[in-house]
Amino acid sequence: MNEWEWQLLEDKPALEKVTVDGVDFKVGDHVRLHPRIGGDIIDVALSGKVGIIESIEQDYEGEVQVAIVMDHDPGKDLGLLRQPGHRFFFRSEEIEPA
Repeated sequence: MNEWEWQLLEDKPALEKVTVDGVDFKVGDHVRLHPRIGGDIIDVALSGKVGIIESIEQDYEGEVQVAIVMDHDPGKDLGLLRQPGHRFFFRSEEIEPA
């Protein structure tokens, strides 16, 4: 990434909520994952599992991603500290209320 691309990402305001099918989701909400078909092995392993929304991110193209920390992860505390490998990103349409 060049400096201009970093600035675009840094200029994005934090999203407080995302609305999916009329349901508002916010940081701290528990959700059940339903990854899209054709994803990777992590998607398969996490399908149907429950986690907590750690953050709601938006890239410079406007795509919304929801960062999830899994309830059953023994490293959950690391995910809440935003450490790699303990947060999983999903599109908003891949979550539902738990």
